Amino acid sequence: MKLLKTYQLLLLLALFWYPAGTHAQDHIYSQFFNAPLYLNPSLTGQFEGDLRMNMIYRNQWTGLSGTLSYINASMDLNIPEFGGGLGIQFNRSSEGTAFLVKNNVAASYSYSVGGDNFVLSFGIQAGFTSRQINWSKLVFSDQIDNRLGYIPGSISSAQIPDQGHKFFFDPAAGTNLVYGNFMAGLAVHHINKPDESFSGAQAKLPMRITGNASYRISLSQSGYGQEEGSSYLIPSVVYYKQGNVSSMSAGAQFKYRGINTGLWYRSAGEGGPDALVVSLIFDIFSSNKNGGKLRIGLSHDATTSKINYTNTNGTTEASIGYQQFFRNSSNYEKFNGLRCYDFY
Repeated sequence: MKLLKTYQLLLLLALFWYPAGTHAQDHIYSQFFNAPLYLNPSLTGQFEGDLRMNMIYRNQWTGLSGTLSYINASMDLNIPEFGGGLGIQFNRSSEGTAFLVKNNVAASYSYSVGGDNFVLSFGIQAGFTSRQINWSKLVFSDQIDNRLGYIPGSISSAQIPDQGHKFFFDPAAGTNLVYGNFMAGLAVHHINKPDESFSGAQAKLPMRITGNASYRISLSQSGYGQEEGSSYLIPSVVYYKQGNVSSMSAGAQFKYRGINTGLWYRSAGEGGPDALVVSLIFDIFSSNKNGGKLRIGLSHDATTSKINYTNTNGTTEASIGYQQFFRNSSNYEKFNGLRCYDFY
């Protein structure tokens, strides 16, 4: 048992202790469609309504003795007078027994062109990130006994950096196209490659490149799939690349009325397995008068990598979202074509 706890401590330490030549990596959400501003800033304001709010919480590898939790909260507005939308989001992550905490606040703007058959959107995002760590919580190799594991009360001889806090500017940009039943997007985050180092040795955060594509297949007799009671299948793929690390999620969602179920396979590294993801989403129409829609989502990742599910107990995500039209809105029933929201 002590050896297992030691293994877990070392594993968590490896997640945020990056020696020279390696770099930190962003977390990703399995319910990427419920964190639209995190996925791509061009999705700002791209929904059916005037106001949208989303929040998603990810608790990763719950079987390990350390916190790996992530949260994204966003609010955006669809403003035709601006040609697109305005939004703001907050991101927070807490990783490991040393509580490596990262907070980010960012504002985004998107501009769209098109009509009922297609919409092409361009988005920019600018924010600030604060990163801090509690050095006193770290466990080093000279505090671990080969037989007994961690030695309580032991003091490491490792030299601890004086700095435990970092603050930097963090921009992003992206584009997204909806054409008929097809949607594709591309986004780049950390364009300026900010320096995250606590020690003074340069440790730049690599750009995160995200590509996504979805196709909407109607399963209803009408062939269009937007009528009440219609159903459709939405195969999708999302590709992430950051530095020398890449990941791809591929799968499909089945949607009928307000129920959305999904099955995904995610790869990591050089195409190796990472996880199988099952998701269940409920859209609750709370107000027909203003088009209000409440969304509740739950998903679970079953780890398939070498770390395996027995050690990690997998990862769970919970999300909630709400969107509505304002009273006397000029956006109400303005578009008849497909929009981003129709693909999830």
